[in-house]
Amino acid sequence: MSLSADFSIIGHRGAAGIEPENTLRGFKRALEHQVHAVEFDVYQIDRELVVIHDDTVDRTTNGTGALTDFSFERLRQLDAGDGERIPTLIEVLDLVPPSVGVNVELKGPGTATAVAEVLRQYSHRQLVSSFDHEELRQFVAGGSGIPIAPLFGRWRENGLEIARALKAHAVNISDRIAIPERVTDIVAAGFACHVFTVNDVQRAKDLKEMGVSGVFTDRPDLFTEFT
Repeated sequence: MSLSADFSIIGHRGAAGIEPENTLRGFKRALEHQVHAVEFDVYQIDRELVVIHDDTVDRTTNGTGALTDFSFERLRQLDAGDGERIPTLIEVLDLVPPSVGVNVELKGPGTATAVAEVLRQYSHRQLVSSFDHEELRQFVAGGSGIPIAPLFGRWRENGLEIARALKAHAVNISDRIAIPERVTDIVAAGFACHVFTVNDVQRAKDLKEMGVSGVFTDRPDLFTEFT
C-alpha cells in the first residue's frame, strides 16, 4: 500500500496552515488542492472517535480544559474555528473520496480496536500511525491487515527494529531528522518513509530525491506541481 503511486502530498490535519486544523472545512480545502492523502488525529471520547490533535481543547477550539473532561456532546458544541465543530472519524471518512488516501494517527489510549473497526468499512488507501508504539502493536494484533507506520520526532537507535517488530509498511519521521543517510537506511530496510511537516517546496523536492515517499504539509496550496 502506498498513499500515491509516486510521491505523496499529504494534507497535514487537513490544510492546517490555511484553514482550521482537523475540521471538515480544512479537509475540503485540502481536497480542492488535489492532495494524494489527508492526515488527521483520533481520540476516543464516550466511545466516539473524534478528530482532534491535542489532549486539551484550548489551542484549537473556543473551549478550555482537558479533552477527557468533556463529554462527546459538549465537545461537539465547541467552535473549532470559523464555526466548524470537532468532526468524528466517520464524518471525515465520508467526506474524503475513496480515491484519496487517509493517514489516521492514533492519539489517545484505546483507539486501536475502535479505529480498525471503522476503517474496515472504507475502501480508501489507508495508513495508521502513532508515536504510541504500544497502541500500534495492539492495532496490528487486531488482524485488520491495515498498514501501519511508527512515528518518530527524534530518531531512536532501535527505530528500524521497532518498525520490523511491528511489521510496519512505513516509518514516518520529522523533517529535522530526515537526513540522507537515515532516509537511505529506512528505505534500504524495505520501508516507505514519509516526512512531517514540510511547507517548503524545494525541501520537498530534496526529500523526494533522497527517496522519501511523501511529505505531510500544512500548505497543500503550495504543492500543486506535485499533484
